[in-house]
Amino acid sequence: MIVRSDIPKEVQLVADTLEKAGFEAYLVGGCVRDMLIGRTPKDWDITTNAKPEEVTALFEETYNNNDFGTVGVVNLETEDESVRVVEVTPYRSESGYSDARRPDTVTFGVSLEEDLARRDFTINAIAFRLKDEQTVDIFDGSADIAAKRLTAVGNAAERFGEDALRMLRAVRLSVELDFVIESETMTAIAEKGSNLSLISKERIRDEFSRILKSSQPMQGLILCEKLGLLAYIMPDLLRGIGVEQNQAHSFDVYEHNLRTMQHGADKEWDFDIRLAGLLHDISKPETRKWSKEKNDWTFHGHEVVGARVAKKIMTDLKFPKEKIARITKLVRWHMFFSDPDLITLSAVRRMIRNVGEENIWDLLNLRICDRIGTGRPKEQPFRFRKYKSMVEEALRDPISVKMLKIDGARIMEISSEKPGPKLGDTLHALLEEVLDDPQKNTAEYLEGRAQELMAMDAAELRKLGDAGKDRREGEEAGEIQKLRRKHKVV
Repeated sequence: MIVRSDIPKEVQLVADTLEKAGFEAYLVGGCVRDMLIGRTPKDWDITTNAKPEEVTALFEETYNNNDFGTVGVVNLETEDESVRVVEVTPYRSESGYSDARRPDTVTFGVSLEEDLARRDFTINAIAFRLKDEQTVDIFDGSADIAAKRLTAVGNAAERFGEDALRMLRAVRLSVELDFVIESETMTAIAEKGSNLSLISKERIRDEFSRILKSSQPMQGLILCEKLGLLAYIMPDLLRGIGVEQNQAHSFDVYEHNLRTMQHGADKEWDFDIRLAGLLHDISKPETRKWSKEKNDWTFHGHEVVGARVAKKIMTDLKFPKEKIARITKLVRWHMFFSDPDLITLSAVRRMIRNVGEENIWDLLNLRICDRIGTGRPKEQPFRFRKYKSMVEEALRDPISVKMLKIDGARIMEISSEKPGPKLGDTLHALLEEVLDDPQKNTAEYLEGRAQELMAMDAAELRKLGDAGKDRREGEEAGEIQKLRRKHKVV
């Protein structure tokens, strides 16, 4: 049940303004659906019998949003993004969908009932009038909400013939809302699936991305594959179906990729990790070779080939260049893991340089997803925890003379001294003081103190320098122990 008090005041103001001017105003679409489900709407849509120019004349700040007469009413005095713009669209009917993407003809001035009849699913074809709190539900969308069922309005094949993207939206809504798709609607999707090839890559990308951002992206992509839609979104994924892996894996390449992605969703990690998980082994099919020596399958170089394929897939789907670069990098380096007992800290630093400090933790999280995607129950075994400890050690600020707000060149400049042992002893003596009192780490203090130290007797300065070295080594060892205890690898 919806009551007026559930509606933000900014939305009420738009509806009340239309009603006071003699027009009808109904909330419609996703906001009504979400309120009936018990979810907070992310945006608000109103439908009305007013024409676009009549809507524009009633409000101070508006803009025309599309070719369908939608007027965006802007609320400038709010910080709530969900009500910053309230979209107002005239009742309309549509006819002729020659390209399976958009209507050839749009007619305004029809009835509310005709407007609701052109909508995609019954759960999105419910209207609510704030004036009298009247709900209009001529297609029994409320019953479908109660049954957690997704049903096309009227004839499903006709609805998907009008806009083929609705088929992918059906999958997206089913995983976002945890609804089942009604059988006739499902059949129509399977029959009309090839029409998705007529839809722009940008629109496909947006719906596909929302599937990945849901809590059940694996379920969504399996549904896309069963209904014949995946071939028009990411056909390279299908090459992994039935491709057996080596003994470390419980699943074929296709299912492994999906499970890796799903673990990212289970952990509520961001979209980039999920998409990288989906693509990380995309090129295992073409790199698979049988090894007589190992008596098993090998996939040498699949991460290098896969990075190129992943880049092409994301470019075709019109993802932003920055996102393509980031996810491609994660795919390229996802095989980074080595035995931490056999690698050096410098090797870890090289890996960080390869993937970038800003991406290293996502790479480690991708590795966790990859491990769970094999069917292994343990997320972070000891060796992996030790590698994480080494990464954190490599990333932290070193306790060394490099942290000082002065360097050897500056000391020589202000003291007129040449390079020699005294220079190193001075830097270590300064470090000793800064470790005791970090507030001394200023250029002004250190320059003055450096001049004093450089003027000291060499033997006396050497004692101070050695004390600084001992102090640094002790501090370093203590910090490393803390990191290892944190990761439970001591």
